[in-house]
Amino acid sequence: LGDVYKRQLTTSGVIAEFVAGTTVGSMLPLAPFGSTGHLSTRVIFGAAALGGMSPERADATLERVREWGINHIDTAASYGASEDRLQPWLADHRHEVFLATKTGERRGDAARAELERSLERMAVDHVDLIQLHNLVEDDEWETAFAPGGAVEALAAARDEGLVSHIGVTGHGIRIAGMHRRSLERFDFSSVLLPFNFVLMENPTYRHDVEELLATCAERGVAVQTIKSIARGRWTDSDRPHFSWYEPLTDREPIGRAVRYVLANPQLFLNTTSDARLLPMVIDAASGVLTTPTDDELRADVVEQGITPLFDGAELERI
Repeated sequence: LGDVYKRQLTTSGVIAEFVAGTTVGSMLPLAPFGSTGHLSTRVIFGAAALGGMSPERADATLERVREWGINHIDTAASYGASEDRLQPWLADHRHEVFLATKTGERRGDAARAELERSLERMAVDHVDLIQLHNLVEDDEWETAFAPGGAVEALAAARDEGLVSHIGVTGHGIRIAGMHRRSLERFDFSSVLLPFNFVLMENPTYRHDVEELLATCAERGVAVQTIKSIARGRWTDSDRPHFSWYEPLTDREPIGRAVRYVLANPQLFLNTTSDARLLPMVIDAASGVLTTPTDDELRADVVEQGITPLFDGAELERI
C-alpha cells in the first residue's frame, strides 16, 4: 500500500511531506484525513467521553484536548449529552477543529431531522463530517441507500452546506466487508471500524480489513479506528463503566496497543470514552512511535487477559 498511500497524500491537496510522523508541537502526528483537505491529528478525540460528564468536567477535558493539540473531534447524536457539552467550547474554538458527528437514522427525513438537532445542540452552522452510525445490518443498509433514505438526505444536506463530507461507521467482524459494499454505492469520505491486535489475529477479519484499506488508499478515503485499547467485554459489573467494553488500564500495554494502530500510517485512532485514560493514550502517541513486536503484543494478550470484542457469532452485536 505504500505507493498508493503516497499518491493519496499528494493528490489530497496537502503537501506530501506531511506524512505520519509529522507532529503538532513535537507532540501528536498529523496526516491528511483522506481527500477532505484537512490535516488531522492521527489521534482523534472521541467525544463520547463527554456524554455523561458534568459541564465543568467536560470543559476541563476539552481544554486538555486543546492543550494536546488535537484538532479533530468525533461525536454522535446518540452519545448522551456529548453534543451539548461541546456547545460552549465550540463557541470559541469551532475554527480550530474538524468536527464530526453521526446519525443512527436510516430514513432520509429522520436523518435530516437528527442532523438539524445536532447542529442546534452544538450551535454550529455546519459540521465537517456526518457519519452513518453503525451501518452493518442488511435491512438497515438497504433502507439507508434506497430512494428517500439517509444517504440521499445527507447528500442533499452536503449540497446545502450543512455538512462538508459524509462517512460511514460500524462494529463487528462483518463491518470491513460492509464498508467495501458501501463504498461501491456511494463516495464516502471516511470509514470507521474496530482495529486492535487481537481482532486482527482473526484471519477473516484481517483479510477483509486489508481489502478495505487497499480500496480506501486508492480512493482517498480516510480510515478511522476504534477499540484500540479494548481488553474485552465487561465481566465485573461492580466496577465503574465509562465505556461499553472494558479497557486496558496499565500504561505499558496501552502504549503498545496505541502504537500498534499508529504503526500503519493510513490509520487514525479515535480515543476511548473513558477519559481517565486519555493522558496515557496521548503519551503513547506522542514523539517517536516505536512499533511493538508481535511477541510483545501476544504477551499482553496473555498477561492482560485480552479477548476479542467480536467473533462473528454470539459477540457480534454490541
